[in-house]
Amino acid sequence: MADKMTTNAKRRSRSGQRLVHATAERLREMIYATEPESRIGSLTSLAETLGVGIVTVQQAARILEHEGLLEVRRGPGGGYYGKRPDEADLERSLAAYMRTEPSSWEEALEMTSLLFNELAAAAARCEDEDLYEELEEFLPQIDACADDAGMGDVEAEFQDLLFRMVNRPLFELLTRVTLRFAESRPYETGNRGLVKLDKWKAGRHRIIRAILGRDEELARFEANRSNRLPLLARVRELAK
Repeated sequence: MADKMTTNAKRRSRSGQRLVHATAERLREMIYATEPESRIGSLTSLAETLGVGIVTVQQAARILEHEGLLEVRRGPGGGYYGKRPDEADLERSLAAYMRTEPSSWEEALEMTSLLFNELAAAAARCEDEDLYEELEEFLPQIDACADDAGMGDVEAEFQDLLFRMVNRPLFELLTRVTLRFAESRPYETGNRGLVKLDKWKAGRHRIIRAILGRDEELARFEANRSNRLPLLARVRELAK
């Protein structure tokens, strides 16, 4: 009898979660169908419109608030107002997901290392001569790097420079969150010896020289050879 009650409770819980997520999706549709900062309704009016209870709307609203899509205003003129998430909202959401799913940083690392190949290739097509000059002047910073902690800072600066050479906002967001996640979990990521300092220096030199030479295919090749392949090989080795 007790097992049956437990099973029924689990089913009700799953059903309730599905309803909340379905309600959140309908609220998203309402928000994107209106201009930012528009009032989409009050708690009671939304419950009536969506055909769900007030508690369900409140739970769905909390999801959208975390996503940066909804703001609850109180007092005269209060209610639920639609928003558009900014970069900080998106970064928080992605970082929260990566902490919820412990292995997701490795998945993100695999994706960002693949996209880095294309970032390097695209940088070789940049038309801003000042940025090429800045990239060449960046090489001594790589040479001066003395330890793993410094390597993380210089790598972040290097990728920021490439992002200024290439407009890839979604990839930039994913890369930034992945790097910061690794830095926040040193015993899980940063101290695992994913990249040796001397090999990192040599690889970055090859990538930068290919970009400076405006050689798109060579830049992609060097990024894959010097970054993606050794990085993934090391991650798989540590996972054994």
